[in-house]
Amino acid sequence: MNFEQGLAFALLIGTIALFIWDRLRYDVVAMLALCVGLAIGLVPFDGAFHGFGDPILVVIAAALVVSAAIERSGIVEWLVRPLSGLRSPDALVGTLAGMVTLLSAFMKNIGALAIFIPIALRLARTNGLSASQVLMPLSFASLIGGEMTLIGTSPNIIVSRVRTDLLGHPFAMFDFLPVGAAIAFFGMLFITVGWRILPRERQAHADEGAEFHIEDYLSEIEVPPDSALVGSTVADLEQLFTGGMLTVAAIIRDQGHRYVPDQEWVLSSGDVLVVEGDPAALKPLIETGTVELLHSARAPADAVEVVVKPNSPLVGSTAKRSLLRPRHGIAVLAIRRAGRDYATRLSQMILQAGDVLVVEGGEGPLGQSLDDLGLLPLAQRKPDLGGRKARLPLLILVATMLLVSLGTLPVAPGFFIAAVAMVLFGCLPLREAYDAIQWPIIILIGALIPLSEALKSTGASDLMAGWLAQVAMHLPPLGIIGMVMAASMLLAPFLHHAATVLLMGPVAATMAVKLGLHIDPFLMAVAIGAGSDFLTPIGHQCNTLVMGPGGYRFSDYWRLGLPLSMIVLVTGTLLIPCFWPLH
Repeated sequence: MNFEQGLAFALLIGTIALFIWDRLRYDVVAMLALCVGLAIGLVPFDGAFHGFGDPILVVIAAALVVSAAIERSGIVEWLVRPLSGLRSPDALVGTLAGMVTLLSAFMKNIGALAIFIPIALRLARTNGLSASQVLMPLSFASLIGGEMTLIGTSPNIIVSRVRTDLLGHPFAMFDFLPVGAAIAFFGMLFITVGWRILPRERQAHADEGAEFHIEDYLSEIEVPPDSALVGSTVADLEQLFTGGMLTVAAIIRDQGHRYVPDQEWVLSSGDVLVVEGDPAALKPLIETGTVELLHSARAPADAVEVVVKPNSPLVGSTAKRSLLRPRHGIAVLAIRRAGRDYATRLSQMILQAGDVLVVEGGEGPLGQSLDDLGLLPLAQRKPDLGGRKARLPLLILVATMLLVSLGTLPVAPGFFIAAVAMVLFGCLPLREAYDAIQWPIIILIGALIPLSEALKSTGASDLMAGWLAQVAMHLPPLGIIGMVMAASMLLAPFLHHAATVLLMGPVAATMAVKLGLHIDPFLMAVAIGAGSDFLTPIGHQCNTLVMGPGGYRFSDYWRLGLPLSMIVLVTGTLLIPCFWPLH
């Protein structure tokens, strides 16, 4: 190992450590790594921004715009109307997951999932299922569905770019389909019955006809001077709610000091109580003036339940700092988060992707403000089916995929034209098209491409490939493919799936060359492994998106995710050599 290779490994290890530390956003980590690479001379100045001119970024951005236009059309909601007649839980979960799987093959998987979350919640309530039983299966279905086509998931797009660098030509649109379809088939068979492994009740059901259901929210109420609660105890207040519907988590008094009270604490005028439970349960006390709900002038029944999407501008900020009320006319009434922290005021809590909020707006409609803020309503919106315009995005997508698959258009120009057509024909407003692009992912990939090239130019990739080849020499060919896929699966939750492909793709391909094998099977193994992140809520945005609405804990993902990972690993390892020969 020479000095340059040592620097490359040090930078790589430091970058991985920052990804795992998870205190900085992944795009910030990537930019920081690029800056360090420039400072120590691993990345030449004239190649610093080479990654931002890569066609892969155009494909990802354009695919997101096309997905947003499909989502906005309402055509999917119209297609799932017959599902309201399903009464078998297995049939309902299996059908929903199957539709998400199919849709994810033709649009970005997180977009497909976002469409189905409100639909799934409504149908689950109708059939007596909890959100925790249906949302994780949909998330996992969106991941396996994305593995069937080039545009379904970012790892496929990125690994196609790696192939272009190595062989001079990319994977075609449906090169992923034979193995991806088999994985989707066996994965769906498991999900259709395996959803029963998940916790049955992480959320209490709402009253019949309610627009949303809530459990374990944090709300803030104030005890007014003339309240009947003045002089009573915390226990007196909690006993007003049967079945533990409300718990006093903290009392704020003495100029903002926060206390964790016991049952005998006496309530005083002006106390701010942080309560845990259903805000709607407070309605009788609010109407009689016994308590006042902070940040709101109306009862919580007028509010809507939303989940913070991974690309929301609110992530990493607070309701107060984001000026939600003065800028958007929105007040945050309550918040639920898995593993939440009670250390701060509700308005000062730093919001995270997957948080579920109860928000209330002004007199006008909330819809546009929620879209602007990256908030997904959990109550199904009325589909906007506008005849020809509802079908037009679907026709544009089908035409684009047909032209690309026939080789008439390359992938990047084809989907760029499709994205422009969506805006030009009014399928998606220009502002929403820009909002649909997940800029942190664009920054992540653009910043990491020069670092990936630095690993190759210094010989660090060859060195890692040599170490892996030494291990692989003692394994059969199928074992080598399984090893590469398993390594990609394990790295994806910590590095982000895009970074995993940029790291593992060149290393796996170089290892294959050293072993005298074709590189395509190993690139396929990397793409499938990186796209199959079923073990954590943090590795993929789809898993993060359902964590709050489903009330999941970190360990819940292993229940369904570990057996599904094994199915993907075994199926992929056995089938990849059938379609992509090793010799």
